[in-house]
Amino acid sequence: MEQQDKLIYTARVHTTGGREGGASRSSDGNLDIRTALPGSHTAGTNPEQLFAAGWSACFESAIGIAARRKRVALPPSFAIDAEVDLSLVNGFYTLGARLAVSLPGLPRDVAQALVDEAHTLCPYSRATHGNIDVVTTIAV
Repeated sequence: MEQQDKLIYTARVHTTGGREGGASRSSDGNLDIRTALPGSHTAGTNPEQLFAAGWSACFESAIGIAARRKRVALPPSFAIDAEVDLSLVNGFYTLGARLAVSLPGLPRDVAQALVDEAHTLCPYSRATHGNIDVVTTIAV
């Protein structure tokens, strides 16, 4: 039997003003932010911070799914630190990312298996696979 496509959710955000002094607001009002240039120290966030927050939250959920599938109990202090780089390479802006996954108390091979499976489950990981440099590190 063929699995049917199923739309789960559509995020709707209205943005004006771009990176420098702009604003973004979601259709449900839960996101209402000012934007600022990276490193400008003015009020607001930037797209790279938002991307890092979204990816790390999604990736953590994907590790949770992988752990349930493998019947592995995740440590309560499980966390992810995400870094997203904005670089200028050959005149083009590019992204790079690092995900530091902390799974204290798990054997390294178990932690690695969870992270590997999470990369196949997380839509952010799938979308960026082969498109940007991504480094994942694991602390156990």
